[in-house]
Amino acid sequence: MAGWMLGVLTAYGQERDSIAALKEVVVSYQAGQYTPVSFQNIPRETIRVKNYGQEPSFLLSETPSVTGYSDAGSGQGYSYFRMRGIDQTRINTSLDGVPMNEPEDQGAYFANQPDIFSSLSRVQVQRGVGTSQNGVASYAGSIQLFSPNLADSSYAAIGGGYGAFNSWRVYGEYNSGLHNKKGLYARASGLGSDGYKYHSGNQSQSAFLRTGYFGSRSAWTMNALVGHQQNRMAWIGVADSLIAKDRRTNANTRDEKDQFLQWMLQVHHRYKINDKTYWQTAIYYTHLDGNYDLDLNNMLGYPSRGDLYNYAFRSNWGGLYSNINYTGDHWRLTGGIHGNDYSRRHTGSEKTAGRLYENTGHKKEFSTFAKAEYQVRRVTLFADIQYRYTGFGYDGSVMMPALHWQFFNPRVGISAAINNDMVVYFSSGKTGREPTRNDLFGGNDDLPADSTYGALLSITTPETVIDEELGIRGRWNNLQWSLNAYYMHFNNEIVLNGNFGPNGLALTNKVDNSYRAGLELYARYQLGRRVSFTNQSSFNHSRIREKSTRFSPILTPTLILNQEAQYNTGAWVFALHGRYQSAAYMDFANSATLSSYFLLNARAAYERKKWSVAVFANNLTNKKYFNYGYVDYDGSRKYFVQAPTSLVTSFRYNL
Repeated sequence: MAGWMLGVLTAYGQERDSIAALKEVVVSYQAGQYTPVSFQNIPRETIRVKNYGQEPSFLLSETPSVTGYSDAGSGQGYSYFRMRGIDQTRINTSLDGVPMNEPEDQGAYFANQPDIFSSLSRVQVQRGVGTSQNGVASYAGSIQLFSPNLADSSYAAIGGGYGAFNSWRVYGEYNSGLHNKKGLYARASGLGSDGYKYHSGNQSQSAFLRTGYFGSRSAWTMNALVGHQQNRMAWIGVADSLIAKDRRTNANTRDEKDQFLQWMLQVHHRYKINDKTYWQTAIYYTHLDGNYDLDLNNMLGYPSRGDLYNYAFRSNWGGLYSNINYTGDHWRLTGGIHGNDYSRRHTGSEKTAGRLYENTGHKKEFSTFAKAEYQVRRVTLFADIQYRYTGFGYDGSVMMPALHWQFFNPRVGISAAINNDMVVYFSSGKTGREPTRNDLFGGNDDLPADSTYGALLSITTPETVIDEELGIRGRWNNLQWSLNAYYMHFNNEIVLNGNFGPNGLALTNKVDNSYRAGLELYARYQLGRRVSFTNQSSFNHSRIREKSTRFSPILTPTLILNQEAQYNTGAWVFALHGRYQSAAYMDFANSATLSSYFLLNARAAYERKKWSVAVFANNLTNKKYFNYGYVDYDGSRKYFVQAPTSLVTSFRYNL
């Protein structure tokens, strides 16, 4: 029964003092072996051995259908990822079920919580619409983060590392384990880098505190996160003519910088009503304060005159979700509600002219869902229905009527166990997504007026997708594997057009009809006790139809291959990882492409008693490649150069 239970980690047992207690439990929306959705689990051990402080986009890009790149060309600073060719604003990200995507722009920024992956107990990547999520639509998929487990054995450690481009990391970590029904986890980190591009460095600090009390019927936990980062900007693509002269060229000026402070607080309560029924509630609050600079003349290709614009943001975001879960002999029922209220003040200024404008966006959201799983023999039937409402209001110099969107998101599926080790599944689901503030305002930070002084809005209609997934996963002797096919049909899809607006943010277009289809594979084979091979690959075939024209979406490679070979001998581990990414278009006309490339990375680690040391060698063949780019307004092609061969070391000492 436990294998097909969805969304809840239940743990009963004896604490060290032999008092029965409800232990480390968090209601989530994760998928299990029999859930008919496509997903990939990343356990803590995998994160620990591969994480040296790089941005999470690079770890996620080792899973099927995920691409990633960084502004600075190195592992720190702003980085981004796409899933099935779909950008990050349409990927739901959560921590213990609490949404992390900012409601206005719908993006989740790991740069604001640097080194967060060092604290996670695991990650689940769901591809496609998946199961109901709190927060923005899981349009391309979802990234579910899980906080550290307070029931782990107690430990304390310090660690750090140093590598190419003067990149460094130091951290300290402590977990008390459970004592007298209480537990405490704490981590503090500092990171920095000069960046591969000139004047593209960053300095970041973060902390993660988790504490909990676990009684026999009731469990309380609290997560508190704070992150602070200061980046020098490198988000403008570089012309190929300049790259040919010096690959480290940064198209942003030295004066453009940013700084953001974000802190998050979550309180979770789980109550055991009876042996079959649990009630989970969480409240959360997130505060963001920061700003970034923009040299507009430089962005437009004119000589810089020192006119430096500054965009400042201050947001407050509070919410609550509450779920009830029932598990019977054949049934698994879950229902819940979620709501939040969000406001974000935008202030635009210029270095010499002072403040130019101030406005505030307000966004509210409410959703409710019901899920049912019914198991009869080896077959599991799944149904998930969500209603979601969201509204956006605006206070500024231009009057704008409030906007409202409502979505009804049904999902159904079936899975069948061929034997104890193999499951086949099929699911079909629909979800809708409202435009971001940037979509609504056409890339303007301050809403412009039309000829009648009314609000000049760009995209206001929502987009929808119907996603069908067919897959099989299982284990055979030393082989663990999953293979799935997907077909996603979109209506009014909002897609990146490769251009940037006056505030430096990417612009979008709405297209009539589009689809994305493909195959995704995960396979791991253990050859004896020492050697293992892991393959995580994907094939994508996507098309957009706009009136009578058909073309491929931008930044969507047809083929991605990730292959890793690992050799383990005693205290040593050696691994070689190869990644092939095929060519992708970077404009709607399909006239400009990012070339295909193959990367070869290596890892060597040594662990003995309390010490562990690792060396990471990236891009061993010194491949000169780009994995993101666009065609500018003047027709010029702009690229994001990634780093050549580079070395990074890391260490950890258990106290």
